[in-house]
Amino acid sequence: MDLLASLPTHKLLIGVVHLLPLPGAPRWGGDLDAVLAAARADAVAYREGGADAVVVENFGDAPFARGAVPAETVAAMAVAGAAVREALDGALPLGFNVLRNDAGAALALAAACGGSFIRVNVLTGVMVTDQGIIEGDAHAVLRRRQALGLAPERARILADVHVKHARPLGDFSIEESAHDTHERGLADGLVVTGVGTGRAADPSDLARVRRACPGARIFLGSGATVESLPYYLGLADGFIVGSSLKRDGLLDQPVDPSRVTALRQALDAG
Repeated sequence: MDLLASLPTHKLLIGVVHLLPLPGAPRWGGDLDAVLAAARADAVAYREGGADAVVVENFGDAPFARGAVPAETVAAMAVAGAAVREALDGALPLGFNVLRNDAGAALALAAACGGSFIRVNVLTGVMVTDQGIIEGDAHAVLRRRQALGLAPERARILADVHVKHARPLGDFSIEESAHDTHERGLADGLVVTGVGTGRAADPSDLARVRRACPGARIFLGSGATVESLPYYLGLADGFIVGSSLKRDGLLDQPVDPSRVTALRQALDAG
């Protein structure tokens, strides 16, 4: 199932399944069944509300690993990914984002769980983050996808440009970074965010990325709400949304299907 098949005629809405803390994380609660139940419920809420896809990420595992995550994280995410896929009944593309930047694990999860795409926070360049310095390695990521036998349409790579909670090392404009990520890193989609989780992106950043990479598929990765949508509709092909679709807009609450529906309707109306 190709995530990008309906572009450019349809604006994509990708819902984020924020997993509760997993085994080994500082806030792990000791009950994997509770993690799976919450993930299934959020996935169903996205499906019922009209989302086009869901992406599963280990959001509850902060503080995050700078590089490869532990084996227990990948194992738990595989169980969660299978549970979400079952809850979706194969109706929506499934993606993985292994925080902070384990693209290899994300591709392995896509291969094992029938995923269709991954998100990579740093695919090219170097970013200074709260985990330290993270170097992109598009060379390894693209070759891992090839080695796993995943065709591009089977495992699309959505890559952040100047990802949130980070700053680029060096004086690189967002246009330069976007061009390198798209043309040299071979990302299938570019993600533009605000400075932090749920923080609105500057529309001018999306406009600059669009001008620099007119042929790229561009996604807004944070800050999308019904109210803010008019500022972004003409600039983004898709929207990756989590925080604003939770009950009362609170990050620690479950996904509210009525909020998903409202955003879906606003996208379609726009």
